[in-house]
Amino acid sequence: MPQFKHAIVITGSIGSGKSAVCELLRERGFEIIDADKISHCVLDRCAAQVAEIFGAQYVVQKDAQAENLGSHAEFNARSGEEISSAPYASVDRKKLGELVFKNPAELAKLEALLHPKITAEILSQARALEAKGRLYFVDIPLFFEGKRYDFFDKVAVVYAPKDTLIARVMKRNGLDHAAAKHRVELQTDIEQKRAMADFVIDNSGDLENLKNQTRKFLEKISLNLHI
Repeated sequence: MPQFKHAIVITGSIGSGKSAVCELLRERGFEIIDADKISHCVLDRCAAQVAEIFGAQYVVQKDAQAENLGSHAEFNARSGEEISSAPYASVDRKKLGELVFKNPAELAKLEALLHPKITAEILSQARALEAKGRLYFVDIPLFFEGKRYDFFDKVAVVYAPKDTLIARVMKRNGLDHAAAKHRVELQTDIEQKRAMADFVIDNSGDLENLKNQTRKFLEKISLNLHI
């Protein structure tokens, strides 16, 4: 029996629409573990180490009293860490992303720093949700790339063709075709992910189509999963 029998991973590729699917699931009352949100919080917690490894230019000093801490505060409250009113550092994710997306060695350094901490927090949240005995979802963008999450055994891939992914990334991130294509190709090919999925949510069309696809996905779960 899997460790997390009530969990289904939501994954895909950059531009495939994972966030939109997760929002639709939230609207239906399901709880979501958001790996991206966790990673952003962990990244800021590691700001000092990021500055040491990559350089101080990738870290921004902020006054916590003047900022709305939002998810940063929420994460720290869950992990039991005190939130200081002293200035804290946050990582300039855009600037750091520009570095690591162009340099596999730098990306490997960042992953080695962050992923053990991210995985530990995902596991902590999954144990808490598993105890409730209800279906929940885990949004993990790099599920197939990471090979770190084999404790989850059911995976739904949000799918769109590669050309569509590139077009969406160009529009969303303000990139030219070559840069967007490079971002998409850093990840495992979407057709391979589709083939490895237990469930596929097709997001090739508009929002109305995605709503219908998400509804059909939930119907399949009710028929195929015994949880």
